[in-house]
This record gives sequence, C-alpha cells and structure tokens, in this order.
Amino acid sequence: MYPEYLVAPMREELTSVGFEDLKTPEEVERAIQSEGTVFLVVNSVCGCAAANARPAAKIAAGYSKHPDKLITVFAGMEKTAVEQARTYMLPYPPSSPAMALFKDGQLVHIIERHQIEGKPARAIADNLIQAFDQYC
Repeated sequence: MYPEYLVAPMREELTSVGFEDLKTPEEVERAIQSEGTVFLVVNSVCGCAAANARPAAKIAAGYSKHPDKLITVFAGMEKTAVEQARTYMLPYPPSSPAMALFKDGQLVHIIERHQIEGKPARAIADNLIQAFDQYC
C-alpha cells in the first residue's frame, strides 16, 4: 500500500468532480449492480498512464450525456474493493489504470492501461464520450 498522503491528491482529482471513492467490496457490488449506467475508474499512481487517465475521466464526466453513477477504486490501496471491481471486468486481465462502463450491471465498454499509455487525455475522453453516447 502507498502512504495516504501520496494518493490523496490523486483521489481528489476524481472525487472533486463527483466520483464516489469506494473502499469495500460491498460498496463496489452495490454500485455496479445498480440499475442504470455506472462509470468505474480504477485509479493508480502510475505516472505514465494514470496522469492522463484522471484528466480524461474528468473531461468525460463533464459531458452532457454521462453515466448515472461515477465511481472509483484505487489500485494499491483498497485491495479487496479493487479485486471485486475486477471481477466485473472479466475476461479482461487486471489493469491499472482502467476505465469501465456498465449498464444494468453488465460490462459494455472498457479501456485498459495499454489503451491509455501514450494517449492524450482528450483522445481517451473522446473514446469514453462515444461510449456514453451509445449506452447512457
């Protein structure tokens, strides 16, 4: 686990725009299994990918057509919450950061780390916005 003082600003980057920071498997279960659309960000300290993932998530969350719920879990911190979230992203392998869109508890869109690395935040956000247009 990382020291909380290190990850606090990274958490705040998402919670400041309406993401709910989930810390337990039960919170993850309730959020993803709820009716409607849920956008999940697996947050990470990784500078090469998360540094663009968080801004992309913020841009997409501000789009006029967005999911009913915005949630996040933090890899390397709340291990059991992250493990629970990843069960909903199968068959995709664990990825940090990662972004997933669920509709009525079913995975409908995912962006894995390899699709984030080296991409500008706007390009990642555009990918998310296209999924929001389709599913939200």
